[in-house]
Amino acid sequence: MLSDKQGVGLATVVMSVLFSTYYNVLMSWALFYFFNSFDSTLSWTSCNNTWNMVENCSSGIPGNVSHLQSASQQFFENKLLDKTSRIQEAGGIRLELLGYLFIAWLIVYLCIFKGIRSTGKVVYFTAIFPYFILFALLINNVQLPGARDGILYFVTPVWSKLFEVTVWVNAAAQVFNSIGIAFGSQISMASYNKFNNDIVRDSLIVAITNSLTSILAGFVIFSAIGYMAHIHNLPMDKITTDGPGLVFVVYPEVLATMPFHQVWAPLFFFMLLCLGLDSQFGTVEVGVTFIKDAFGAKILRFLKREELLALTICIICFLLGIPYITQGGIYIFQLMDHYTAVVSLVFLALFEVVSVCWIFGVRNLSNMVKKMRGSTPNFYFRFCWLILSPLLVLVILISSIIQYTPVRYGSYMYPKWAEFVGWLISMASMIWLPLGAVHELYINKGSFLQRLRAATRTTVDMASAAPDAEKLNMDNLTSESLLAAGVKI
Repeated sequence: MLSDKQGVGLATVVMSVLFSTYYNVLMSWALFYFFNSFDSTLSWTSCNNTWNMVENCSSGIPGNVSHLQSASQQFFENKLLDKTSRIQEAGGIRLELLGYLFIAWLIVYLCIFKGIRSTGKVVYFTAIFPYFILFALLINNVQLPGARDGILYFVTPVWSKLFEVTVWVNAAAQVFNSIGIAFGSQISMASYNKFNNDIVRDSLIVAITNSLTSILAGFVIFSAIGYMAHIHNLPMDKITTDGPGLVFVVYPEVLATMPFHQVWAPLFFFMLLCLGLDSQFGTVEVGVTFIKDAFGAKILRFLKREELLALTICIICFLLGIPYITQGGIYIFQLMDHYTAVVSLVFLALFEVVSVCWIFGVRNLSNMVKKMRGSTPNFYFRFCWLILSPLLVLVILISSIIQYTPVRYGSYMYPKWAEFVGWLISMASMIWLPLGAVHELYINKGSFLQRLRAATRTTVDMASAAPDAEKLNMDNLTSESLLAAGVKI
């Protein structure tokens, strides 16, 4: 049986911890913008500040003039990041960002230190409040000149793009990150449900809500981008960008040109903080849940209370996040994000699907769901589990490898040694899969084929197992115990 310290389960935990160390840096950036958005004149709209390089600063988006930067871009790079020119130059720690990073982790701790009871209550606000802001921004944006062009740009299909593999890989990566697939956070949170909770209903609600929210956010963003294209007389594709540039460069520029920006700017960055904290709660909870389940008795001898365990994890992640807020931290951040959230994430997702659907088996999985909700999953779900999901994830993984491009930040190309470090970062989570497999083959007896059969044998037969939740030990599924229920990797 897969233990909490082996294979897919441990790989997922490592992935979540790596993600937690740098994701909260985004929250420190959001706090930085939040506290700088109360001025009557927003700091990122002017080229007359000490951090500006006046000779190549533009008060608007520069468009095709390659040597110019927008004032918003210079605020992000020179004021917020105060970045160096390359990854080899770490520079000093940005003390202001260090304070905001501390505040971000303090907020995370205060929201999770009581476990799921406190997290669940906080999420009622952090998950619902952004919808009020999104709708308010949408109502405001659609009244702006050029908003219609931006919305049409968003909803008009470009059919030729459907034949580009990169589009599908990027779409899959977006869904993986927005829903939290393969991070372990969904399984960790779901482990606190009652045994007979309707998991199919909840899965549909999460997937549909995520898609509708993404569409709503698209209307909000592209209506604003249409307005920016109108006032700067630029094509739409010269305004759009991806990565942190959209949120921390383009949208602040948009907010500055809107009526009542003193209201919209703070609300927008507060919304970002709420959205980011929701994701951070889930990933940190994976680590907390794993340690409680795997080492709870031993750890609590020293820490005495579970609150101290959560505090310890938050402190460790805070300390590991300090390199990202140095002057060269943006290069480390980009490196981590590139190698943690794409290839290794899809790789883990593939083995999670194979472990649960092929080794644990669709029959056992269907019987588990039947015992939970009283009815067997329909043919569509069983087909997705057995064929469609593994096939799609495999295609995405292969495509992402074929379409691999080296990490870069803007026009800056990373040195080869940095790419090597990036692959080591990816291996930090992926390595547990072969290590777990070797360990299982080693501890079993017999010939290689006998060891292989024993390692992949399902040890729980849900069809004959007693339906009592306590007998099945299913009333408190942990972030890894679903995989551990009958899977050997």
